[in-house]
Amino acid sequence: MLKLNAWIKRFSIPLLWGAGILIALATAFSHIFSVKIVADMCFIAAFVLSGVPILLRAIQALRFKTVSIELLVSIAAIGACVIGEFNESAIVTFLFQLGSFLEQKTMKKTRSAIRALTEMAPTTAWRVLENGTEDAFETEEIDADEVEIGDILLVKAGGKISSDGIVVKGDGYAAEASITGEPMAKHKTIGDTVYAGTILDSGTVQMRATKVGEDTTFAKIIALVEEAQDAKSPVERFIDKFAKYYTPAVIAIAAAVFIFTRNVDTAITVLVLACPGALVIGAPIANVAGIGRGAQEGILLKGGDSIHTFSKTDTVVFDKTGTLTEGVPEVCIQKDYSEEANQVLALAASVERASDHPLANAVIRYAADLPSYEAESVQNIKGCGMAASVCGRRVLIGTRKLMEQNGIELTGQVLNDLEEVQSSGASIALIAVDGKIETLLGISDTLKADAKDGISRLKNMGIADIIMLTGDNACTASAIAAQLGITEYCAELLPEDKLTVIRELQSKGRTVTFVGDGINDSPALAAADTGIAMGSGTDVAIDNSDVVLIKSDLKSLVRSLKLSKKTVLTLYENIAIAVGTVVLLLIGLFAGYIHMSIGMLIHEASILVVILNAMRLLIHNKKEN
Repeated sequence: MLKLNAWIKRFSIPLLWGAGILIALATAFSHIFSVKIVADMCFIAAFVLSGVPILLRAIQALRFKTVSIELLVSIAAIGACVIGEFNESAIVTFLFQLGSFLEQKTMKKTRSAIRALTEMAPTTAWRVLENGTEDAFETEEIDADEVEIGDILLVKAGGKISSDGIVVKGDGYAAEASITGEPMAKHKTIGDTVYAGTILDSGTVQMRATKVGEDTTFAKIIALVEEAQDAKSPVERFIDKFAKYYTPAVIAIAAAVFIFTRNVDTAITVLVLACPGALVIGAPIANVAGIGRGAQEGILLKGGDSIHTFSKTDTVVFDKTGTLTEGVPEVCIQKDYSEEANQVLALAASVERASDHPLANAVIRYAADLPSYEAESVQNIKGCGMAASVCGRRVLIGTRKLMEQNGIELTGQVLNDLEEVQSSGASIALIAVDGKIETLLGISDTLKADAKDGISRLKNMGIADIIMLTGDNACTASAIAAQLGITEYCAELLPEDKLTVIRELQSKGRTVTFVGDGINDSPALAAADTGIAMGSGTDVAIDNSDVVLIKSDLKSLVRSLKLSKKTVLTLYENIAIAVGTVVLLLIGLFAGYIHMSIGMLIHEASILVVILNAMRLLIHNKKEN
């Protein structure tokens, strides 16, 4: 049985076209040459070629205790042969196989985004050997799978980058459309990040591998899309359950029709016309097409369930830093309260080097020319700041709340400066050494260029409730919210506070989408009905999300919501087409207007219609941007 199945699967297309040719010959012998016996022999041969694969699939399903759609077709086709309607059995099985063929071709088409990505995966790399010098070095060609973290790799113009890494020598322009969606090549020089699967258009660089194999950004994109296309929506899961009971029900109805009418033709035709082929294919093909379209545009939708929930969004909650803002804040104000200002700043920067928070990085960049010391007993106080011992001195850097928690009160000039800096919209970083506040830093983060327009577009789509959450102070949050046209915001939040806000909104019946990019956003991303991670965010944030935007901008967010809504609409359109076709065909049958072959033709045409309807999702429309 297994060998026969494998043989039939291998030659399925020749068998299909062979059956089609035999049906054409049979029609000619029947209507042109009036040689019925030859026509019947051709119809029987066509039925064998197209019907046996269907029968084998039905038997295989029965072995797993599943009553499949193929069983309906097999019973109907065999019954047609029994009553001498060889043409009906041949045409029914041929059309069913043709529908399956079109379905497979369409699935391959909708999965083309994955194939295109996979084909871009690098296969080899040039590793720089350690026995050379800076100017005279040797390389060896290795498989991309053999690259290890820390290896120095040489990438020449036109070469594929085989792992994620940091440029350590040289410069050039890298085409990163497969990762970021940006069509323009990006200049890369020492210290810049490069990604596996991208191409160095010009120049020559040496890079240090930081992520290899399945851990690279490129590999994770492929994995996310593959997982998404296998995940099912609630509608698909319902249809799967529905199909298990539908086939036995149709067989029972056909038996009842025969008992009451004593007409075998009518009973068999009921079996044929009631096959829910378009219903079964309509939902998954819409989801797969939507996911494939998203992948083409740098939008990773993690399955039908995610699409379905995302499309119902009525409340969007944003984390501020790195989502609405560039996430690259810079120190813009410095207020000193001691004569050793540079030393205080150097101590603070030494503490901040133990953190990857954007505000910490701003302080580090600001103090780049100052000495660096080793920090001991480093503590990261969530949402408040850092504490450590540096050069025997106790150093705190963070919010007013951190100072108060450590018994340091803000008075006089410090308090006045804090209120002044906050009113400008800048974030505050207070530096205390040995229990005394020595410096106040004002740190500003610029808004993303498309942030205001993105918020406006979301409102135009009917998202009335847009909320901003931030660990920043209320003055900064107010200034940012005012610039974006956001009326509701919450400031000075810890990660668990963001989670509480999400749950409170859900308790009010809201369908909440949360957009973030940092480790501290992970609880909120996981708890929200839909969690959306910016592609520039941390691995933890991406893993906890339902949607990943490779290009970290709000235009991608708007496009992803539109695509989800359009995908779900297409899914329901396909269900309506499928159910409507079956209902109309059965009405036409009992009214005497439809017979088996015409009904099957219309039935298979409905499958083609739902396929073409889903394929519309793959068509790029510039107006949608």
